Amino acid sequence: MPRVPRVLGLLVAVAVLALPAGAQAASNRWLVPQPLDIAHQGGEDEFPSNTMYAFKRSLKAAADMLELDVGVTSDDQVVVMHDTTLDRTTNGTGTIASHTLAQIRRLDGAYWFSPSTANAYRHDRRAAAYRWRGVATGKRRPPKGYNASDFRVPTLREVLRAFPRTPINIEIKGRTKDEALAEYLQNAGVLGRLLKGNPRKDLIVVSFKQEAVDRFHEIAPQIPLAPGIGGTADWLLGGQSPGPGVVAFQLPITYQFGGQLLDITTAANVAHAHRDGYAWHTWLSDDTESPATWTQLIDWCVDGVMTARPVEFHRLLAKHRRPAACATP
Repeated sequence: MPRVPRVLGLLVAVAVLALPAGAQAASNRWLVPQPLDIAHQGGEDEFPSNTMYAFKRSLKAAADMLELDVGVTSDDQVVVMHDTTLDRTTNGTGTIASHTLAQIRRLDGAYWFSPSTANAYRHDRRAAAYRWRGVATGKRRPPKGYNASDFRVPTLREVLRAFPRTPINIEIKGRTKDEALAEYLQNAGVLGRLLKGNPRKDLIVVSFKQEAVDRFHEIAPQIPLAPGIGGTADWLLGGQSPGPGVVAFQLPITYQFGGQLLDITTAANVAHAHRDGYAWHTWLSDDTESPATWTQLIDWCVDGVMTARPVEFHRLLAKHRRPAACATP
C-alpha cells in the first residue's frame, strides 16, 4: 500500500456511527478467530518484493495470505510489482506501462534487495550486499529448491496458478507517478477481464481509487472486494454501504493529516466493522513494524495484519493470541 490520500483523514473526523449488524456477518469467511498473517508484497523486508521467491518463502514460513500489487504492461499483461516504475526494485528503468511483458521478463526482480537491513532497497550499498542479485539473469546460482524465474517479475496469472489454494489480496495501481484516475480505470479494466468468470472466493481486490474498484466489480462481480477511500467514507461517515461485494476494510493504523496524527485503526472502528459483518485488515506502510505494534493490533481484534515481516509476525502470533472478547458475529 502507498501513502494514504489526504481525504482519508476525513474518515476519523467524526465519531463511529452505530449501525445495525450486516446480514452477511455469519457468512463472511474473512471474519476469523485469529488474525491472518498477510505477507505484504510477499514480506518485502525479509524477501525480495513481489517475487515468486518471496511468496514461496513467506508461505513456507507460515504466512496465511499473500498481498501483492499489479500493474499493466504496454501489451496489456498484468504483472506483479508495487511501484508504477521499475527503478526501485529491479535493474530496469521507466514505467511498467512503457514496457512489454517480454522486456519485463528479462529484468532482475531482486536486483536492489539487501536482506536483514533497514530500508532493504537502498541503492548505495556495496554490490556484495545484494544477496540475490544476478539469480534472475543466470549470473548467480539460485538457492536450493528455487530457480531463476522465482527472482524475476511474475505475472498475476503465474501467481494464481502457483498458489491455487492460497488467499491473495490484489491491489490495483496506476500507470505513472501522476496517479491519474484514468490510469487506475484502465488497469482495473484489464484486471477485470483477466479475472472475469474466475470462481475463486479466496481473492480480495482493492484500490485506493473507489472508481477503480467499481470498474473492476462491473466486469468481475464474483470477486470479493475491499473498498477504496470513497466506499470507506460512505460507510464510516455516512452510514451507507461501502459498496457491493465488499468483505473487508483495509486501512492503516494512523495517518498524518494537517500536522496532526490521526487514529484510523482503533478497537471501536474494528468492532463497528464486525457488527456490520466486515473484516478489518491493517497495513503498516507508514507505521512502525514492531512486536508492540502487532500486539496492539491483535488486542484490537483486527482480522489480518499486512506485514513486511511475516516470519517475525508469525513468531509473535504463536505467543500472543487474540483476546476472547474479540469473538466476531
